[in-house]
Amino acid sequence: MWAPRLRALQLLLLLGASWARAGAPRCTYTFVLPQQKFTGAVCWSGPATARPAPEAVNASELAALRMRVGRHEELLRELQKLAAADGAVAGEVRALRKESRGLSARLGQLRAQLQHEAGPGAGPGPGAEPAAALALLGERVLNASAEAQRAAARFHQLDVKFRELAQLVSQQSGLIARLESLCPGGAGGQQQQVLPPPLVPVIPVSLVGGTNGTSRRLDPAPQPQRDQTLRQQGPLASPMPAGHPAVPTKPAGPWRDCAEAHRAGHKQSGVYELRMGRLVVSVWCEQQLEGGGWTVIQRRQDGSVNFFTTWQHYKVGFGQPDGEYWLGLEPVYQLTSHGDHELLVLLEDWGGRGARAHYDGFSLEPESDHYRLRLGQYHGDAGDSLSWHNDKPFSTVDRDRDSYSGNCALYQRGGWWYHACAHSNLNGVWHRGGHYRSRYQDGVYWAEFRGGAYSLKKAAMLIRPLRL
Repeated sequence: MWAPRLRALQLLLLLGASWARAGAPRCTYTFVLPQQKFTGAVCWSGPATARPAPEAVNASELAALRMRVGRHEELLRELQKLAAADGAVAGEVRALRKESRGLSARLGQLRAQLQHEAGPGAGPGPGAEPAAALALLGERVLNASAEAQRAAARFHQLDVKFRELAQLVSQQSGLIARLESLCPGGAGGQQQQVLPPPLVPVIPVSLVGGTNGTSRRLDPAPQPQRDQTLRQQGPLASPMPAGHPAVPTKPAGPWRDCAEAHRAGHKQSGVYELRMGRLVVSVWCEQQLEGGGWTVIQRRQDGSVNFFTTWQHYKVGFGQPDGEYWLGLEPVYQLTSHGDHELLVLLEDWGGRGARAHYDGFSLEPESDHYRLRLGQYHGDAGDSLSWHNDKPFSTVDRDRDSYSGNCALYQRGGWWYHACAHSNLNGVWHRGGHYRSRYQDGVYWAEFRGGAYSLKKAAMLIRPLRL
């Protein structure tokens, strides 16, 4: 039934095509076909390009989806980090809870132990208070003992460090001396280069090997009874009462020396007037130390007086007798030319430790011999740092009489009986605090007591006739 209709339709199509080729006007035909049911496979016989294409994918939507997926992944990573942190915090909380339970158990044990030690009837009442106080006291004692042990260990470390630094200072000083020796000595090399003075030991023997061995080596004779009395009385670094300004006593003198004033009944220490030839000089008389009669010829205590001065000042004296002062080479010569005298040197460091050096003979030669020093035998606990200067003339910055090629007074910044150069320098620079840093060893030092790199806080030199 359908075959004739299909053939008629094909004929009509062919006819329309021929008309179109003949240039005839085009017509539109509409064919209404009855509804039919396909029971088999339907095949398409047209070209492949005419097939219906699948729905095209939108590139912008794909990019948006990828961005959303990236954000979701980032949020997921942050959530993982937060979860890990929360896990760590939870672990710490669990550890703290465990430690708290352990501490609570330990406190319970200690409480039970205290109640047991307090007695059977001890409880939270008044009977438990003495036991708790006793336990607290014992804990404090243990803490104090531990603190003392730590302080002792710290002191040992500081002592080792000090010795290392002192050795380093000595090495650096030697290196500086060698470097300066290589420098040209003046314009055109005509001036001879002068080497710096040799350094005394920075750490004295008394701090490393003990003072007793040094004293026995320097003084083989037995200590007299006078030195035992000096040690029993303890150190006295400044023969001037602290906190009381000195007022001249102005007794009937002027006196020949302080010993004569003491024999006349003047037992009060203070400023006295002594006659030195045709001059009258004010001095400090120490009338209470070791029987009195001591004339203070030098004192350092606060750095108020500049001791780096000329020969004329050292000859006539400078400073005030109730403070820091130097009596004068000429007055000391006048005193010691009238009989045998003894010398007492009093020293004190910045920690309050005192020391003494006693010489049973002391005198000066006249100015024609540059006030050459004459010393006797040493006794004491400070160490002998003056005998090395025995038989040496006095030197100042403008009168170089030492045994060294350079000017020791210039290096040591003072006036003294320099040799080459010094084992003691009580007229040097008063450096505050003890240990000082300087190009040369120019402090107020006594090498056998605290070393050449330590400037003493107080120093005094006293003389007295051997027979009062």
